[in-house]
Amino acid sequence: MFIKKIGIDLGTCNSLVFVPGKGIVLQEPSVVAVSLDENKILAVGEKAKEMTGRTPDTIRVYRPLKDGVIADFRVTQAMISYFIKKVIPFYQFFKPELMISIPAGVTSTEKRAVIEAGVKAGAKEVFVAKEPILAAIGAGILINSCSGNLIVDIGGGTSEVAVISLGGIVTSSSVRIAGDAIDGAISNFIKEKNNLAIGEQTAEEIKIKIGTALPERGERILEIRGRDLISGLPRTIKVSSNEVCQVISEPLQEIIQVIKQVLRTTPPELSADIMDKGMILTGGGALLKNIDRLIAKSTGVPCFVAEEPLFCVAKGTGVVLENLKVYKKSIMVKK
Repeated sequence: MFIKKIGIDLGTCNSLVFVPGKGIVLQEPSVVAVSLDENKILAVGEKAKEMTGRTPDTIRVYRPLKDGVIADFRVTQAMISYFIKKVIPFYQFFKPELMISIPAGVTSTEKRAVIEAGVKAGAKEVFVAKEPILAAIGAGILINSCSGNLIVDIGGGTSEVAVISLGGIVTSSSVRIAGDAIDGAISNFIKEKNNLAIGEQTAEEIKIKIGTALPERGERILEIRGRDLISGLPRTIKVSSNEVCQVISEPLQEIIQVIKQVLRTTPPELSADIMDKGMILTGGGALLKNIDRLIAKSTGVPCFVAEEPLFCVAKGTGVVLENLKVYKKSIMVKK
């Protein structure tokens, strides 16, 4: 069967690929390993992520997307091309149509860069749609109704907050603080308190295993390894969930400030709808323990985590691709 349409949730941390009729067929880190000597791409996705912090000087491992937008055009193009080839392993006569997610606050130049990267990677046509709208569709919200819905999409590079009504964004705001900033806060805390240097992957592991947005009665402890900054030797320490909670409170408060800012600029009728229905959390950041309770407590608005929050944007691209005629006018920007 020929694959004619592919949806890509192009994230700072992870990228997901959705094929209508098949669902999510690929979930890989948005990481690329490049050989500096030959200026050649060595690995993309999971294989490249495994190399993080383990490479010689001649190999650089990095993310070509920064804060949800393209920071390195050539490498992003190679990454999109890799995703297409992985989904369509054999030679296909028809080029697929691509739907790529973009942050709500992107500039027209950044939008063009995404479209161009998709076309050069081998797509017949490239459509782009804003992440909060795709996240809302993926979470099962009827975006075309005249009722207000508040979506909070916490990704790796950006947190986006948007009020959606009648198929469009009424008011929105985003902050370039999300999963990466939380990892960075954990890493800095361990460095300052224990004189221990840890890698990105260890910081992420701490966040996933014992991270919490609110203090817990029954503390969870995790043993981690790193490099002692004084002796330079490997060392093992223990970190508690309540320590992590204190450390990550600052980036979380900044995300909450953006939510409050959007709520302040929301028309009164839509505010009433949001109070009735509550806000929906999507993105990988929604998986942080107790984050919904913290946001509800800080804003006074009920807060719910969407089903499979990590997949909402990718699922949204799939729904739009299956109903291109319906969504073409309202939400998409075509090449």
